[in-house]
Amino acid sequence: MKEKDKQRFKEKVKAIQDTMFVLGGKWKLPIILSIHDGNKRFNEISNSIPKITNRVLSKELKHLEENLLITRAVIDEYPVRIEYHVTDYCFSIGKVVNPMEKWGKNHIEKIKAK
Repeated sequence: MKEKDKQRFKEKVKAIQDTMFVLGGKWKLPIILSIHDGNKRFNEISNSIPKITNRVLSKELKHLEENLLITRAVIDEYPVRIEYHVTDYCFSIGKVVNPMEKWGKNHIEKIKAK
């Protein structure tokens, strides 16, 4: 493999690893989908996702916020509320997630047909 090809390969692997770091895992996409579906408050999000713990949800919300996929808004009323919203940037993951959904459905059918 030529040096230029090796470098391209390394960049490709790094980009995929970065994507998996931001979107990978069991909870990130369900959390994004929950917020997008209208669950704005912590307990609403928690209740909409079976088996997620509050500790994990809190950690994942911070990670998603750090990666600019959601925002955390403090509503200064009495009592103070915290709401989460997906960002415009978050919608760009559809280019990644939609093919993953299609592949997943096809994969399930292939396994069932086996």
